Amino acid sequence: MNTIAAMACMLVTAGTLVYVFSLPGKLYLGPQKTRLSYLRERKEAVYENLRDLNFEFNAGKFPDADYQAMKASLEEEAAAVLAEIAHLEEAAANAAVGNSKGARV
Repeated sequence: MNTIAAMACMLVTAGTLVYVFSLPGKLYLGPQKTRLSYLRERKEAVYENLRDLNFEFNAGKFPDADYQAMKASLEEEAAAVLAEIAHLEEAAANAAVGNSKGARV
């Protein structure tokens, strides 16, 4: 009886290991993420953090000095993200205009 139980345990263990560590034939990796899409997501996260900070300050959870420091930090980050988004969009627009200048109509 012990031999049958040991064999059953080994089969279950082997089956579990194959199931857990085997890869399917095709993997879906999702859409390719660009720097611009990352920055847009980051912008939304910073804006949400600013809204949460304002709400919590109005609820009395932060002293004024802490609120001002955190708000300034988030606003600096938002400005940097917006500047980089504008730079990337301008570069993309210039590249599109440069590519269309030599095209025949």
